[in-house]
Amino acid sequence: MRKTHLKTGGRLDRYVLTLFGASYSVAFFLVVGMFLILDMVGHLDDFMEVGEDGTVASSADIARYYIYNTPFVYLQVAPFVTLIAGLFTAAKLVRNNEIVAALNAGVSAQRLIAPVLFGGALLGGAMFGLREWATEGIGYRRDLALHRVLEREPELVYEQIWLKDPHRFGTSLVRIEEFRDGRIDGTPAKITGLVATIKTEEGLSALSARTATFVGDSENPRWKLEDGIIQVVAGPDEDPRLIDWLEGVEFTPDDVYVLWKGQERPLDLSFRETTELWRRDRDNVQFQTLVEYLKTFPLANIVLLLVGLPFLVSYGRGRRSERMVAGFILCIFYFAADFVTRTLGMQGTLEPMMASWLPVLFFGSLGIVFFSSMRT
Repeated sequence: MRKTHLKTGGRLDRYVLTLFGASYSVAFFLVVGMFLILDMVGHLDDFMEVGEDGTVASSADIARYYIYNTPFVYLQVAPFVTLIAGLFTAAKLVRNNEIVAALNAGVSAQRLIAPVLFGGALLGGAMFGLREWATEGIGYRRDLALHRVLEREPELVYEQIWLKDPHRFGTSLVRIEEFRDGRIDGTPAKITGLVATIKTEEGLSALSARTATFVGDSENPRWKLEDGIIQVVAGPDEDPRLIDWLEGVEFTPDDVYVLWKGQERPLDLSFRETTELWRRDRDNVQFQTLVEYLKTFPLANIVLLLVGLPFLVSYGRGRRSERMVAGFILCIFYFAADFVTRTLGMQGTLEPMMASWLPVLFFGSLGIVFFSSMRT
């Protein structure tokens, strides 16, 4: 049968894309809602636990936490939302015999569902942008809301943070015992217990201070020290001297917060934050792997659609429901492979680029074969 060439963005494309958009809304509330409920059930005992002050978490604090946490839950399950939306769209086209009508008109099944792939690509780009905005825009508020709900404390306190600062004389190392960023009450960020090993032109110096208060800005980071002492330990012999300002290393309160996330919640980092952490610590395979992983994760939208849709649209042997389950299971294998390779990469067993790109390339290639060979 002669193939019909459709105008890109024409009525049929808009119709399929509208179906996909409606299906995506349903899938979003279904999947994200389910995961939010599961999270709430998992934290229910913590929410009901009586704090040292005799109070329990307020409904307002719990609601605030889930409002801030919803974008992060969505980012965790977004590829599955896209897959389910694509399956809903294809199922409706099959149920209404619209695929048969398209085939009779000379329109291939691949061309008919191409808008679904286009929508998946757009959503992948939106996922990347949402991660950058949510992580840097409301990530702190989410962390603070959870801290207030679980610990009944008004302010987050970060402990035992290690910071590397590369510069032309080498890499200096800073240990922070306790850090308060002062965002809530508007006070300057403050470090308690600062110890640093600083490489300078003179040699290696050891610096310590009881406290350090931030009095600069992002362009000119300056820390006012209390009981600050510095001494050259590898270089010209010098006596210890008192200092009032941190010297030899540069970092801001935001850098400290990002480093804490890198230690405690690396998967919550944005691409910009991960790149900055990798710049500070080039030998850290965890950050190297995460930089590549954050590039590939949005591609899961396309990979899952390529793998899952052909099983539903195909007119091969077997019941449609059975083929749909087979495609869904194959998509689960993709996430399992992605988790295993990412873990091996972060442990240093696999090369970071291979750990992040291998599942995408393997299952993406498999999906392209399925998609291009649909028996229509």
